Amino acid sequence: MFESLSTRLDAIYKKLRGRGVLKEPDVDEALREIRIALIEADVSLPVVKTFLAAIREKAVGQEVLRSLTPGHQMVKIVSEELTALLGEDFKEIQFAPQPPTIILMAGLQGSGKTTTVGKLARRFKQKGKTCLLVPADVYRPAAIEQLNILGKDLGIDVYQAGEEKDPVVICQKAVQEARRKLCQVVILDTAGRHQIDEALMTELRAIKQTVSPHEILFVADAMMGQQAATIAQAFNEAVGIDGVVLTKLDGDARGGAALSIKSVTGKPIRFIGLGEKLDALEPFHPDRLVSKILGMGDVLTLVEKARQTYELEEQEELEKKIRKNQFTLEDFRDQLKQVQKMGSIQQLMSMIPGMSQVKGLKVDEGAFSRIEAMINSMTREERAKHQIINASRKRRIAEGSGTRVNDINKLLKQFAQMQKMMKKFSSGKMRGLNLGQMFGGRGGGFSPF
Repeated sequence: MFESLSTRLDAIYKKLRGRGVLKEPDVDEALREIRIALIEADVSLPVVKTFLAAIREKAVGQEVLRSLTPGHQMVKIVSEELTALLGEDFKEIQFAPQPPTIILMAGLQGSGKTTTVGKLARRFKQKGKTCLLVPADVYRPAAIEQLNILGKDLGIDVYQAGEEKDPVVICQKAVQEARRKLCQVVILDTAGRHQIDEALMTELRAIKQTVSPHEILFVADAMMGQQAATIAQAFNEAVGIDGVVLTKLDGDARGGAALSIKSVTGKPIRFIGLGEKLDALEPFHPDRLVSKILGMGDVLTLVEKARQTYELEEQEELEKKIRKNQFTLEDFRDQLKQVQKMGSIQQLMSMIPGMSQVKGLKVDEGAFSRIEAMINSMTREERAKHQIINASRKRRIAEGSGTRVNDINKLLKQFAQMQKMMKKFSSGKMRGLNLGQMFGGRGGGFSPF
């Protein structure tokens, strides 16, 4: 996401930082490069013009031209304008004083609407809210089946419409059932089309008028670029939306939809989808996304992911083991599982400041599965005391895990190195652990880097 834009902006800033003083022609040259970068990112042209005008107004004034560090000052201005372009900071969905809170999901076919319904439902369930999912897309039987499967996987009720084929009636009766069952949230999965048509808008307006949803969220496919913003605008004018969920951002390296949609529609992006899994939905924080675009990482989101994954008691127990030098291969395996719960390792690495600028950085996601297989093939005693693993034990472990003895040797060597580093860390000799060193550097073995 935003890879091309990040690369171009970084090149511009490096050039500016090398100047002792910025003159107006320097600013204009930088703005031309930024313009190309934004157009390549498929940002709407009117949005590009407005954005550049706002930067120029600040950049050619006293603020930059007389600054002691004009290059850094320029970065600051672009950062502030990008944040303003992306919209206000994240605001949680407000629950109705009198349940249920009704959320209507709208969008074209193929935008990921039904999957997003499941992701939102999972999010509400984690917050302790009871949900009812409503399959109101009667034109695509697969949508009804998909929502039922999602509901079963999540342990969340899905409204059963029976023989009813009128989406308006389905939504009306579903809300009535939710009130009887004291459900706190109702999510309406409405029909989409391959393109905007009056029949779709008429149906959505009828549902809106009948059930009076508290939130109408438009689900947009980020892969459509600036066209997604145009479609969102059409839905807003016809039905009225409260916010946008931008899906498939993990598959779009340009990011034009994210940078265009708030300016075009006037409505904020509320959530972003970063994959097919049901946990791949994140609140949208403009300042954090800008930080990633500018190569500064996204430490806050990384910390939040860690907090969601690790229980406080587990953290304290792990810290005690490290301090007492009692960290075993079994503990190591358990920690790998926790890290994997946080999401793609490549995605987590991109949140670390500076890592986005490392060229050719690749993460071997399969390395963790191989390590887990090797540790699982060990006995409990071997996991607790890896020093007892001799040649015959290595052969047995390799055979049981589908790996080679050489792989077992590398794992044991890397684990021993990591234990030494943890010992230094616990004694205060090191302030932090380098992940690359922990896993044996960038060389072969099971290093994920």
